[in-house]
Amino acid sequence: MRYSINLGEWNSIFAVPCSVVDKHLKLAGSVQLKVLLWELRHAGENFEAADIAKTLCIDKADVADAMLYWRQTGLFAEKDGEFVPAEKAAPPDTAATVKDIPTPAPEKPEPSPAEKPHKLLSRPQKADNAFVAKRMGESTEIACLMQEAEQILGRLISNGDSAMLLMLHDDFGLPADVIIMLLQYVVSIGKANTRYIEKVAMNWADEEIFTHEKAEEKLRRLDENQKAWRIVEQAAGIPHRSPSTKEQAFAAVWITQWKFDLPLIHEAYERSVDNTGKLSISYMNKILERWNREGISTLEQAQKDKEERAAARKSTKPQKTSYDIEEYERSSVFDNFNRK
Repeated sequence: MRYSINLGEWNSIFAVPCSVVDKHLKLAGSVQLKVLLWELRHAGENFEAADIAKTLCIDKADVADAMLYWRQTGLFAEKDGEFVPAEKAAPPDTAATVKDIPTPAPEKPEPSPAEKPHKLLSRPQKADNAFVAKRMGESTEIACLMQEAEQILGRLISNGDSAMLLMLHDDFGLPADVIIMLLQYVVSIGKANTRYIEKVAMNWADEEIFTHEKAEEKLRRLDENQKAWRIVEQAAGIPHRSPSTKEQAFAAVWITQWKFDLPLIHEAYERSVDNTGKLSISYMNKILERWNREGISTLEQAQKDKEERAAARKSTKPQKTSYDIEEYERSSVFDNFNRK
């Protein structure tokens, strides 16, 4: 009788280089690790980035970025269009030396006297994957920022996302905790795309929001502005949308600074439509600006003011060189002119 050990799935295994765990497990993102494992499993087979993207349900561009990441670490190289281990990419006498991700040196060398500092651009260029990985290895803060960003955004961050976050930290000067607060804000308003995140970050950097306290104050003002615009939307019957810069500024002044409530905003809207035939934010602002200047703070006061102004126009005799334009347009002067 013969006996055998049932290894089950252990009958089919493949090797993973120790350096993946020793040096790259902490630095590599989940997409890079998935792509690496798939490629190791299919070593010796012909495949393209599209094959990996289809199997793993990952965007093809992200797969290409992941493959580039592993080439830059020196673990793999591309030979005749095939993804192979670095030591097989060329004969022994011409093989490239494996370049692992450098570990931080205990002391930084002094810059050369002839070396001139690079001039920062208004929109800095993003770092490549190797530099992002190097910074994550050097800084626990950067590594934690990348992990926290995935949790907040609710998705795996790509190499481009990582480079963008590093740019916000290193080039824009925003601390990690401020960047995290910024990400939470853009997610809350449904605008968590890379372009909008960069735009908001540039504004925060221009306003020197470099501390947790300043970020909290900024978010408080933004929340107040959002609530103010929602009141204006409701008062004017505007379908929910993002306001323009001018609209947001007016709404913030009307609600936050002048303390007008919804009924007064609605009254200003009604008068704007009556006199212009459409919604006019600028016309509404003229009305509310006068009310604020004259201390009109309730709907009753606004109605009384309207009646008093109408009565004053009726009791005042028109002068030859002064006309009430609204009364003039409502008169039958044009009808009489047309009959001549």
